[in-house]
Parts: sequence; C-alpha cells; structure tokens
Amino acid sequence: YAIDPAYGTAGDLKILVKRAHHRGMKVILDLVADHTSWDSVMMKHPEFYKHDSAGNIVSPVPAWRDVAALDYSNEGLRRYMISMLKYWIVTYDVDGFRCDSAAMVPTDFWEQARTELSRTKPDIILLAEASKPELLTNGFDIDYSWPLLGALDDVLIKGSSADKLRQSWVDSEAKFPRGALHMRISDDHDEIRAVNRYGFKAALAASALMFTLDGVPLLYNGMEIGDNNESSGGALFKKEVIRWQTPRQPQWPVLYRDLIRLRHKYHAFQDSPVDWLHNSDEKSLVSFRRADETDEFLVVINFSNQPVTGRVTLEPADGFARVKISGVDSNTGSFPNIHLEGYGWAIFHRTAIPTQAVTGRMSQKSTGGESDAH
Repeated sequence: YAIDPAYGTAGDLKILVKRAHHRGMKVILDLVADHTSWDSVMMKHPEFYKHDSAGNIVSPVPAWRDVAALDYSNEGLRRYMISMLKYWIVTYDVDGFRCDSAAMVPTDFWEQARTELSRTKPDIILLAEASKPELLTNGFDIDYSWPLLGALDDVLIKGSSADKLRQSWVDSEAKFPRGALHMRISDDHDEIRAVNRYGFKAALAASALMFTLDGVPLLYNGMEIGDNNESSGGALFKKEVIRWQTPRQPQWPVLYRDLIRLRHKYHAFQDSPVDWLHNSDEKSLVSFRRADETDEFLVVINFSNQPVTGRVTLEPADGFARVKISGVDSNTGSFPNIHLEGYGWAIFHRTAIPTQAVTGRMSQKSTGGESDAH
C-alpha cells in the first residue's frame, strides 16, 4: 500500500495519472503477484505463503532464493490481493496492471480478480507477462509474445531462416483464443538490449516487424534513441541510466514517430489480419500484407546482414508506392521487385483492392508454406 519515497509521494502519483489521462494516455502499475521479498509486510501472515514439509516458507523456484512464494490456495490471500488492487484503482485512478510472472499464479485467481476489478473500473487493463493461452480467455486483455521474441533471437543471433518468424506467428494463432491480443516485443527488462543482442540495424529491423504486425508494439524506455548503456544483462537487478542527452541514434526518435503515426492513421495496421506472402528468398526475407476496405500495405524486411534482391508473390502487384519513413534507406527497387540492403526494410501502400483478387497469400494454417488463392 506504500510508495517508495525514491519515486515521490502519493500526490506525485495522482498528478502523474491525472496529467497522463489529460493527454489521452493510460497508466498501469507493475504487479508482482506470485512472490514477495523476505522482508515484506505480508510476512506477518505466514499462512499466505507456501511451505515445505518442515514448515519453512519456500521460494517459487530454487533459483529465485531472494523471494518467497505466495500460496493462492489460501482464500485470505486472495481477498487481501484483490482488496489491495482495488485500493490503487480507487485511490490513484490507475488503469490496470502489468502482472509479473502471470503464468505462475493460478488462472482462476486472475479470473476472480478480473471479475471483481471490473466492477470497480469496467475498462480495466490487465497485461500478462506470460504466454499461456488460457490466461486470455477470461482473465487478461493482452500478453507478451514471448514465442515470437524467441524466434527473433533464433533468426538474428543463431542464423535461423527468417521463415521461422512466420511459423511462430502461425503456431500462436493455432494455440490461442480467436482474436487474442499479444504485445510485440524486441526489448524487455529481462533481456539484454536489442541493439546489443542484434546490432543497431538488425534491432531496427526487429522494431519494423513489431510495429507493423498485429497486436500492440512495445516501445521500451530508451529504444527510441538506440540506448545501449548496460554493462551486463538487462535492467532487472540494477538501475540502468538512459543517456537521453547523448543518444546513440539521434535520428531514431523521428523514425519511431513515423511508425507510430502510420499505425494511428491507418486502421489496416490496427484491426486487419496478417496475410503472409511468399517471396523469392524466404531464408532472408519476411513479407506480409495488412489491408482493410480502403488501404493496403505490404511490409518486406530483410533479416540477413547481406543485400537481397528478390520478388514478392502478389497479384495484382501494381499501384504500390513506397511509404516514406524518416531515416530509412529508399533503395528498394520497384515493387514487387525489391532490393534491400542488409537488415533493410520497406513498407508499400496502395488503395485497397477487393480481397478476392489477391493471390500469393500463405495459408495461415499451413506449416509447409503452401499458397492459397484469395
């Protein structure tokens, strides 16, 4: 129920939320519901915790010895946690919670909490730091697209075929509830910075993918300036200072701004399905279509460090114009024939044509890359 004085006061938080709402933004708090520190005030309720056969409180997993595991078979704990969450909503008008390690907490607790919190704030937002299909049935609005991040690491670090990204997306579509919403991530506090894992150009290619796919892209603090200030690992156990005054990539804020504006302006990037398209070099290139009744976009990304000249399979293919994104090389050829430098990418736009006239789309249910005509 307290605010760390290092972050400010209760009044500061109320002002932050109020001013964020005035700007059309929402504020969610990080909730760690699976475990607490060993000196938590909740330790006065030992019955809230899991115990071993000798009666000692235990950690959630052996490697996490710095925290103690909460026991959701205890109804008192459930009541305590839900009351606490309501307090932050009622007192500070926060809009929801990002729920840490959500898959480690029983799903029925999240469903119980969702029902009760919705009575307090009907448009509550619950974000699961997890990739567990059942959480998105009745508990959460959105989760982390961990499988796609793993595929991205395989492609950009281990040299796997770029087609692995499409396959990861298709696999998730098959497992999750219809219409499930995923947060698209390339950077996160558990990971080494994307610019350090992949390099600057490859990290930007990863962002181009996350900002043009379905779901919700995450702009992790410092990404927009290419921040790479970390001595070892992510920012989980220590404060990493972002060097705002000396950005490594001064042009990136404008580039990210253009991608965000593109998503806001065109509903095709917000609500339309992803149609994966065949291309002539699927080991290196990812190509897909986002379209609604009025606009059609083609995204092509080179996930190799070498230049690629190729062709995207799409009929009819005329009428596309290159979307200008600040700071992105325009050396792409004339669609559907493209040329992209290593880790280059391009977005093309035309006024939408009837869906049934388009061919070259991959079957989303196919694992073998077969083409369906639509």
